[in-house]
Amino acid sequence: MTAVDPRPLGVQPPGLRPSGLPALAGTGVANRRTNGRTTVVRPRRTARQVVRAYVALTKPRIIELLLVTTLPTMILAAGGLPPLGLVLATLLGGTLAAGSANTVNCYLDRDVDMLMRRTEGRPLVTGMVSPREALAFGWVLGALAVGWLAVTVNVLSAALALAAILFYVLVYTMGLKRRTPSNIVWGGAAGCMPVLIGWSAVTGGLSWAPVVLFLVVFLWTPPHYWPLSLRFRDDYAAAGIPMLPVVADRVVVARRVVGYSWAMVAASLLLWPVAGTGWLYPVAAVALGVAFLREAHGLLARSRSPLSVDPRPMRLFHGSITYLTLLFAAVALDPLLTG
Repeated sequence: MTAVDPRPLGVQPPGLRPSGLPALAGTGVANRRTNGRTTVVRPRRTARQVVRAYVALTKPRIIELLLVTTLPTMILAAGGLPPLGLVLATLLGGTLAAGSANTVNCYLDRDVDMLMRRTEGRPLVTGMVSPREALAFGWVLGALAVGWLAVTVNVLSAALALAAILFYVLVYTMGLKRRTPSNIVWGGAAGCMPVLIGWSAVTGGLSWAPVVLFLVVFLWTPPHYWPLSLRFRDDYAAAGIPMLPVVADRVVVARRVVGYSWAMVAASLLLWPVAGTGWLYPVAAVALGVAFLREAHGLLARSRSPLSVDPRPMRLFHGSITYLTLLFAAVALDPLLTG
């Protein structure tokens, strides 16, 4: 087991960077030392660079994955295609809410992002956006999301969006991420909220079907994220973030991945009797589950092998994205083709 660096977050571990800050070559950012303190000097910004920087703060790739779960859930709730206006309003509100949470996350994590190679190009690290601008942008997005959903969809969807933002910011980013290896397990609950928002947008309420989908995404999050943090273990260790691969060896991580994978597949099969789906969904859930479990067990086998220097965790990371996308595609197609 590897101990987490006990120094305060933001303190440079020896040997990580000669300058104490990440290399920012090519970004136009200068590191200036004044009275023994290092500050980031903002580069000149074009309008296009500013727009791209603000978009980057919202982490659009994560938003895409969240929206992949929203639309299929709406189709399942409607038993077919819901009104186009409702779909667009819900997706826009969900995008604004996720962008808000991600932007505030970037604001709060700017100190550790500076120490990680994977995140050293983010706008707050490069100086393309100031902390004050990012924080204001994040909360404006959140207010727009909640107001938009309340007016165009319903109050329940707006309340769920607000809960997702606050949970991600207060519980995960501020409360769990820097304190416990279980951070991503409980923090992942924020990423499950789109299925509840999508269902409530169509029905005005909640039922067991969206709860099952919530559970699927909740159990999917650790085997999705732990392989990524295993790949970038040194980054997290340097930043003092106790992700599971930082505090446990790779065999322990792989065993946990396998356990959550089995639970996720079992939960995915619950949707068949709970929602009364047709034949398409259970067939897809079984086939996709077998493929996911095969890759999860492959990660465990490679982690146990003394001959394997690299257990290739990114295979499961990328495969998990494909799994979730195809599983929710089956959620959407089932009522359209077999309903």
